[in-house]
Amino acid sequence: MSEVKSDAKSKFSKHILICVNERPEGNPKGSCARCNGFEVRQKFVQCIQDHGLKGQVRASKTFCLDACEIGPVVVVYPDDLWYVNVAPEDVEAIFEASVLADGVYEPRIASEETWQALKQLRAKI
Repeated sequence: MSEVKSDAKSKFSKHILICVNERPEGNPKGSCARCNGFEVRQKFVQCIQDHGLKGQVRASKTFCLDACEIGPVVVVYPDDLWYVNVAPEDVEAIFEASVLADGVYEPRIASEETWQALKQLRAKI
């Protein structure tokens, strides 16, 4: 059995995952793509460029992060910060708080209440 080394370094100081999963209109699980996921991702790319952080911070499109009902969903690693219902207008504040300042943008951060609400929402489907 091989050992996983704990001193591994990431290529990027921050990695931002933005869900752009697309489902048909009316799907009960939602669709981050239909909620401006692509626009949210493009705004993160622009923030990276504006701050001269290309090669240090990465904004990647991803498919389902298993919370599309409350999307678009954005995750900032290595801090494991989950943001939900992200609008393009939130991107700069999230970037400043969680990328530039290692903090949290409270209005969109997911909490235990968020996950409980998602669980209840799914129980109705």
